[in-house]
Amino acid sequence: MCRKDPDTVDVRFAFCFPDVYEVGMSHLGMRILYHVLNSREGTYCERVFAPWPDMEALMRENAVALFSLETYSALCEFDIAGFTLQYEMSYSNVLNMLDLGGIPLRSADRGEDMPLVVAGGPCAFNPEPLADFLDVVLLGDGEEAATKLVEVYRRNRGRPKDELLAAIASEVPGAYVPRFYTVAYRDDGRIESVRPNRSGVPPRVRKAILKDLDAAPFPTGIIVPYIKIVHDRVTLELFRGCTRGCRFCQAGYVYRPVRERGPETLEKQARASLRSTGYEEVSLSSLSSGDYPHLDRLITGLVNEHGKNGVSIALPSLRLDSFARGYADQLRRVRKTGLTFAPEAGSQRLRDVINKGVTEEDLVKTVTAAFESGWNRVKLYFMIGLPTETTKDLDAIADLTERVVDCYFGVNREKRPRGLDVHVSASTFVPKPFTPFQWEPQDPLDVIRQKQRHLQARLNRKFIHFNWHDPRTSVLEACFARGDRRLCAVLERAHALNCRFDGWNEYFDYDAWMRAFDEAGADPAFYAGRRRGFDEVFPYDHLDTGVTKKYLWEENKKARQGETTPDCRDGCRGCGLEEVCRTE
Repeated sequence: MCRKDPDTVDVRFAFCFPDVYEVGMSHLGMRILYHVLNSREGTYCERVFAPWPDMEALMRENAVALFSLETYSALCEFDIAGFTLQYEMSYSNVLNMLDLGGIPLRSADRGEDMPLVVAGGPCAFNPEPLADFLDVVLLGDGEEAATKLVEVYRRNRGRPKDELLAAIASEVPGAYVPRFYTVAYRDDGRIESVRPNRSGVPPRVRKAILKDLDAAPFPTGIIVPYIKIVHDRVTLELFRGCTRGCRFCQAGYVYRPVRERGPETLEKQARASLRSTGYEEVSLSSLSSGDYPHLDRLITGLVNEHGKNGVSIALPSLRLDSFARGYADQLRRVRKTGLTFAPEAGSQRLRDVINKGVTEEDLVKTVTAAFESGWNRVKLYFMIGLPTETTKDLDAIADLTERVVDCYFGVNREKRPRGLDVHVSASTFVPKPFTPFQWEPQDPLDVIRQKQRHLQARLNRKFIHFNWHDPRTSVLEACFARGDRRLCAVLERAHALNCRFDGWNEYFDYDAWMRAFDEAGADPAFYAGRRRGFDEVFPYDHLDTGVTKKYLWEENKKARQGETTPDCRDGCRGCGLEEVCRTE
C-alpha cells in the first residue's frame, strides 16, 4: 500500500472500482494506474471500492461516507474521482458510489468544490448512458493520459470548472468532455447529430495510444491482499490489442493496434513480481495469448526458472489453433491449471460468420493433446443468439461438445487421467460498439430462453456440465452498450429503486430495471432489439478508435456472406490504423 501525506501533495486521485474489493484488486488496469499515479511526485492515488449492500446499509445508518482504503478520506474530499468502466452492469454502482461518497450524481449539480468525476476502461468508448454524470472520459490507453490529466488539473485548479474542462479537452490525449457536445434527435427517436457546443472542441475525439509497452510503467511491487481475491496471482500483459478480427469482439477493435512486450521484459517483470509478492502462479494475459510470437521461449524460461519453487504458469486466453502440445507439456511440469477454450459457435458456417478462424479439427487436436498430457478438465465457451444463427448451429454446439468427450475416451487408457469434466458455458450475444455487429439486433428474451432450454436438453449427458448466463442481464447490457444520453434518466431512476451490483445474481432486480425504463419513458427494445441501418448515427460516432465505420460495415457485409477476413499479422486489411501500425 502506498503511503503519502495528503497535506503535502498537489493532487489527490481516488481510483474507484465499481465492484467489491475481491474483484477490483484482481484488475491489472487498477494495479497499473495505481503504480503510475503514485510514482508521480505530488500525486496521491488511493483506492475506493463498492461496499456490499449490508455494509452500505450500516454506513448510511451511521452517516459514514464512502471512503478510501489508504487514508479513510471521504470520496468527496478528493480532487479527482476516477472510475473504471469494465462492464455495463456496473453502471448502477457508479451512481451509488457517488451518492454514498457525498458527490451529487449529475455533473451540472456539482459545485466548484466537488471532485472531477472521470471514467475510463473498455465501456468508456460509449459513455453516453453516463454522460450526465461524468465530467471527463478518457478513451484508450490510460498510462500517459491519466498522468497528463493530473498535470493539466494541477496547472488549472482554481479556474472555473468549464475552463478547467476546456483545458483538459484540448491538452489530454483521448479526453472527452460530454457537456461540450449537444445531441439532436429525430422524430422517430434516432439520433440526428452529435456536435460540439463550444469553440476549440474537436468534432471527433481520438483515443490515446500507448506505443511502446516495453518502456511503459508496470507494477512489480503490487499490493498483496490479506484476503483471497478472484485472481490471486501475478499477471503479465504479453501484448495489447488483437489482430484476429472476431466480429463480435469489441476489445479486438478498440485496442488496436497490437503492441507487444519483449520476452526479456516479461521475464524481468515476473522475477520482480514473484520476489515481492510470494505468489505461486503467473498468468500470461492478453486477448489471445497464444498469438504471442515468443510464447514457447517465455513459458520454457519461466518454468525453468520458477517451477522449482512451485510456481505454475496459466494461459487464460488460448485460441484452439494456437495451443501446441509443447505448451501442454511445459505447463504440466509444475501444476496443471484449468484449460479454457472458446469455439464461440458450434458450426463451421457460423464460426465463419463471426470470423473466428478455427475449425472442429483444431478443437479435436487441442483437447486430445490436453488429455494425453494429463488434463481432465476442459471449459468450452460458446455464444448463442449470434447473427444468422439457426437451430442447426445450436445442435452443432452439442455435437462438438460430445466429440470432446469422445476424444477423451479415444486416448489410451494408460495415458488419460481419470475423472473427465467438461464444462460448457453459453453466453448471450450482445451487440457492442465499434464492432462489425454493432448494427445487429439482439434476440428477444423469450427466444434466448428457448435456445437455452434447447441446449440444456441436448447437453444432458454424463461428464458434461452446462451453464448459461441470465439473459435478462444480457438485455440490459445490449441497451447500455449502444445506448444514448436518454438512458441517464433510466440509470438515475434505477438508482432510486435501489438497483446496485447488477452483475451479481443475488442482487439483480430485473423488474426494478423495467420499471425504471418505463418511468423514464424509454423502450429497451429500441436499444437492444432493433437492427440499425448503415446511415444511422450512433451515440458514439463522435468518438474515434481509429478503425473506420466503413471498414466495420464491410466486415458486417462479409459476415452475411459467410466470408472470412485473414489475420492482420498476415497483411494489412485497411481498417484505418495503417499509419499507426507503420510507426510501431
